[in-house]
Amino acid sequence: MDRERVDDWCGKGILALVLGILVFGPLALGAVEAWQLAVIEGMTAGVMALWALRLWVARRPQLLWPPVCWAVLAFVGYALARYWRADIEYAARQEVIRVIIYTFLFLAVLNNLYRQEAMNSIGLTVVFVGMAIAMYACWQFATKSNWVWNLHGLYPGRGTGTFIYPNTTAAFLEILLPLALSYVIIGRLSQVTKIFLGYAAAVMLAGIGVTLSRGGWLVTGLTLLFFCAAMLAQRDYRMQGLFLAGVLALGGILLVPKAQIMQARIQNTFSDSKADDMRLAVWQAGFEMWQDHVMWGVGPAHFNYRWRQYRPSLLQRQPVRVHNEYLNVLTDWGLVGGILVAAVWALLWWGVFRTWRTVRGARDDFSRKKSNKFALLTGAVAGLLAILLHSLLDFNLHIPAIAILVVTLMAVLSSQLRFTTERYWFRARLPLKCLATAVLLLGGACLAWSGWRAAREDRWVRRADHEGELSEARLTDLKKAFAIEPMNFDTTYAIGEWYRFHSFHNVGDDPDAQARQAMTWYRLGMKLDPYDGYNWLRYGMCLDWIAGDGATGEDSAPYYERADELDPNGYYTSANIGWHYAQTGDNGAARTWFERSLRLQYESNDIAASYLPILEKRLEEAAAQHKP
Repeated sequence: MDRERVDDWCGKGILALVLGILVFGPLALGAVEAWQLAVIEGMTAGVMALWALRLWVARRPQLLWPPVCWAVLAFVGYALARYWRADIEYAARQEVIRVIIYTFLFLAVLNNLYRQEAMNSIGLTVVFVGMAIAMYACWQFATKSNWVWNLHGLYPGRGTGTFIYPNTTAAFLEILLPLALSYVIIGRLSQVTKIFLGYAAAVMLAGIGVTLSRGGWLVTGLTLLFFCAAMLAQRDYRMQGLFLAGVLALGGILLVPKAQIMQARIQNTFSDSKADDMRLAVWQAGFEMWQDHVMWGVGPAHFNYRWRQYRPSLLQRQPVRVHNEYLNVLTDWGLVGGILVAAVWALLWWGVFRTWRTVRGARDDFSRKKSNKFALLTGAVAGLLAILLHSLLDFNLHIPAIAILVVTLMAVLSSQLRFTTERYWFRARLPLKCLATAVLLLGGACLAWSGWRAAREDRWVRRADHEGELSEARLTDLKKAFAIEPMNFDTTYAIGEWYRFHSFHNVGDDPDAQARQAMTWYRLGMKLDPYDGYNWLRYGMCLDWIAGDGATGEDSAPYYERADELDPNGYYTSANIGWHYAQTGDNGAARTWFERSLRLQYESNDIAASYLPILEKRLEEAAAQHKP
């Protein structure tokens, strides 16, 4: 009896932690920051510890292992192999840690939360979280608020909810909207609960509208069409499907013509005169990157760091991701990784196809009985189709909160295979229990340690960001962050910049010594991230500064050349190369580089804009000395 009680409490603990992750992630800005992901890592480690304990206290421990698990395991093995051979260790490690979190959560939900009560708790919890976020987005839109919690938003006039980007909010809500509708139409719930779910669906639909996300509108429309078609295909739900289709059609007829903001956003999509969406340029660069690394890709999360070598001249911003999940997988993981990811999804849909008829519920003499299993299946399938469609236009699966939601729904769908057959249950005998326990405890310990380390580093980095650029406290905080995480190239660059600022502003007794200190940190950054041209650029600038007036620039020239190779179309790199020639007295070359920099980026280009008039004056004075 005591073992059964412990087993029951372990199951409840796992459910509580999973629900905590599903609630915390979306409310914490999507869990994109280091400390937010650290919290999720700690909670995931707790899930793994409870699962390991449950293997030993259960009377007859079993593992549910459908075919999709083999594909998931294969991709994790491939991810670890690519990590060991990655060019940028820190970036690859952060990506692989996320893959490990998603994998353990998938397996934990699959093997521990497969009972109907647990699945309903998950479904209803995420729906009401979506409703709360949609209400917040509607409030932001109605009040023209530019705040996301206590942070300034980046998209005034658009509803973002608790996420930073409105497209992310739209993607999160479009996953949950069909789940809420499915529970209302198909679910076997109380009328009061269905009323709340219907209200949640209406609020989420409004929330998607106020994000002003064109991709979100399109995907939501297609998803609702699929959902209505699925209802019409079921004889017992045709009336509900027709009613829902009618309500949506009537709402579209009445609301869309009056939504001037929506019309303006759609017109901008097809306008040739306003190129406010640079996705095509990013896709082209990503495709070229993949063509150069077809089989294995450039490395986990390496796209943003290799971007500057491939960037087109018209796009000077860092895109972070490819804005197309399919191309992003090929770019980062190569054809091998793409095949493994496709295998995961293919085996998932194969399992859904097998369980579709089984979970619909039994028919009586008049109609088919309501079924929460079938409601969850239908809603989850429609939600996953929505995110797969939206993945053609954005990188929402790289937002941890959305990725965890998707992984959870995949695990719930996979667990329903048990209603079809018993062949995927495996008795956890002693050797398997020992192996599983070792993997769970070791993986949990690694995640807990990684999260604790990342949280400590993030604390010092945030403290440094609040200090003055030239303050000693900033340097102290950055060095403490580096001591915790010595592979973070962003920290080494920031420390190098601190010393360079002091040297260039003649702060301190020995500016040349400070410049040499900066060069030491830039050299370390070259090793940690060999594709960042700014370290090479700054190293050359320090050489020019130490050499002083009249320097030939011969020692620094190779560093500028390397910086230009790594960022051939970067306006900032061109401007600083112009600065180099200005320091060495080659005014004609400097003017050429500054003019090129302004062609690449005319606005907010202070270096080129301020130096060009000085160079023009120098060249005029030089020409005046050689009058015929």
